[in-house]
Parts: sequence; structure tokens; C-alpha cells
Amino acid sequence: MAVNTYKQNEPLRTAKKSATLLRMFSRLLDYKKEVAGVLLLLLVTVSVTLVNPLIIERAVNVEVPEKNVRGLIGLAVFAAAINGIWFAGTRAYRMIMARISNRIVLDIREEMYAHIQTLGLCFFDSRATGKILSRIIGDVDSMKDVFSSSVTTLIPSFFTIIAVSAIMLVKSPALAMAAFATLPFLAVGVFVTMVVGHRRWQEEKQKSSNINAYVHENFSGIRIIQSFNAEEESRETFRRVVEEHRGAWIRAVLVMDAVSPVIDVTWAAGSFLLYYIAVSALGMGETQVGTILAFSTYLSMFWSPIRNLASFYNQIVNNLAGAERIFEIMDQEPEIRDSEGAYELPPIEGRVVFDHVDFAYPDDPGTPVLTDVSFDIAPGSNHRAGGAHRGGKDHYHKFNRQIL
Repeated sequence: MAVNTYKQNEPLRTAKKSATLLRMFSRLLDYKKEVAGVLLLLLVTVSVTLVNPLIIERAVNVEVPEKNVRGLIGLAVFAAAINGIWFAGTRAYRMIMARISNRIVLDIREEMYAHIQTLGLCFFDSRATGKILSRIIGDVDSMKDVFSSSVTTLIPSFFTIIAVSAIMLVKSPALAMAAFATLPFLAVGVFVTMVVGHRRWQEEKQKSSNINAYVHENFSGIRIIQSFNAEEESRETFRRVVEEHRGAWIRAVLVMDAVSPVIDVTWAAGSFLLYYIAVSALGMGETQVGTILAFSTYLSMFWSPIRNLASFYNQIVNNLAGAERIFEIMDQEPEIRDSEGAYELPPIEGRVVFDHVDFAYPDDPGTPVLTDVSFDIAPGSNHRAGGAHRGGKDHYHKFNRQIL
């Protein structure tokens, strides 16, 4: 198997994004009760945000024209109470999800470390140690925010979008359709960034892994570098590796940052259409200022979750590449495993026997390192001082010479 060093990018894993995401989020099923509690708190907090515009609408359309001070005070007290509940609920579910996501990351890291210990020497010979460390530490740690945001951002955002859309359609289908008219342009922009951005983040992960591999390799052999006065050459190589990572990161960020301007443009266009239809086409006047204000608030509530989803989407695209690298190692099958019906070894006697052994390295099988080596080392004996050598002294000394 070819050795993958810091000079080479690791091969990209080709896997279905949906399968990788499902495998990631299935980890949340280990914490069903905690997640159910978070979902209940989310339902309460999202309901509060949906009620606030209705309070504003009633205050402007009913209480203010009637100069009902008591009614305004009642609405203010009610709004303060439910928003206090919103604040407490938001703080609670964020703390719970932070604990859950940290626990999941710990579980994945422990499972990954235990699995790597079962893999054969070919796994370690074929890749730099720094690249393995990059996956255990960096790629696993980057998934923490995804697990937290998947519940605290994804679910409430979808719920808010659906609820707000339903309310807007019930109150005024014409205004709702005007506000939603720009959504197809947003969908196209997000799809393009999804395709291009995922590939760019995969390349960034490769370059980041190369940095870890190079740093580990050089610090492990720092005495050799200093002995040959190769510090300057090492610094130049490090600059080149870091510059490659910087370029890959910039290319990925440029693609993903394009999502925010697309959202802003479609949001502004939707707001313009809303006010234009409200004032010009429907002829809404002063008597329905509260309704227009409520619609404007709902429109903001509609696009804010979309912005949150775009931010979450950036996290997903970035960390999906890391998840693929993690699962690639988790899916590696150990080369050596117990046969069916295997039993525990009895106490080891300690005898070492080589019986006509030949050895060559896998990358150069035509050049033997050991040839026809035979010896027998009795328990507790010094292999240089004695022991019964089945192949005789000639084989024993031949073995030592080839080792040295």
C-alpha cells in the first residue's frame, strides 16, 4: 500500500450526503429523553415569538384608536410575562443541548480511538501519524456545534417558517404570495453553493490534515533536522504547506459567504413586493396599519429562520467533510480478527522460535531483508548468550548481521 505523506492529499471519500447526515444525527437517539425535553421547550419558545406580532397588531388596530390605556397595559404585562418564559426556556434548552453535544463528541472520539487500536500495521504505515491525529482531534471536535445546532436551530427554524407561512396565508393570501415570490431565487442560490461548497471544504480538510502531518513528522525528527542544519528548509516547506491550506480555506469561505448576500437580496425584494401590494394593489390605508406592521414583523420572522438555516447549512457543509473522514476510519475493517470459535490463550511460555523465516518489505518484495533465519530462544534466556538454535550458529549470527 502506498504511503500517504504530507506531500499528498488524502483521497476524497465518495459517500451519499444523506447517508452521512443520517449517521451523524442518529447519535442523538442515544439521548431521547433529553432531546424530547429540548423539543418541548422549543415548542414553547417558538409559540411565544409567534404571538408577539399579534399583540402588536391588536395594540395598534384596537387599543390605540380606542385610547384604551388599561388594555395597552394588559397587553404589555402579558407580553412581558410570555417573553420572560421565552428567555428562561431558551437558556435551558441551549444548556441541555451543549451537554448532549459534548457527550456525543466524547463518545465518538472514544469509539474512534478504540477502533484504531484494532487496525493492523498497514493502516499506520500507509498514512502519516499527524493525519490520524487530525481526524481524532480536529474533525471530531468540529462536529460539536452541528449536534447542538441541529436541534436548537434546525427544528425551531423549520417550525417557525411553517407556522409563519400558515398565519400569513390565513390573514392575507395576496400579501403572503407577494412575500414568498422570491423564494425560488433563494433555492437556486443555495443549491449551487451546496454543490460547490462541499467540494471546497473537502479540499480544506485535506490541506489541514497535511499541516498536522508535517508538523508531527518534523517535531518527532527535530534532532535529525538540527543535526543536518535543515531548519531553514523546514521553515520554507512549512510556509508552503500553510499557504496551500490558506488558499483552500479562502476558496471555501468565498463560496459559502455568497449565501448571505443571496438571502439579503431576496429578503429585500420580498419586503418591497409586500409593501407595494399592500399599499397599491390592495389599497390598505391607515385603518389597517397594524395589519401591515404585523405582516412586516412576520416577514422578518420568516426570513430570520432562513438566515439561521443558511448559517447552519454552512456548518453542515463544512463539517460534513469532517464526518466523512471520521466514518471512513470507523469503517476500516481490521486485517486481523479472531476466528469463529476462538478461545483465550493459555499462559504464555515465553519461547521464541523462528523456523526458516524469510522477510522483505511490502514496497520492495524482491529485496529480502532476512533469508532462511532459524533459531529457538528458551524462556528466560539471553538470545545473544545462549539458547538452542535450530539452524545452528551460522544462522544465528547471520540473523544478527542482517538485523544490524
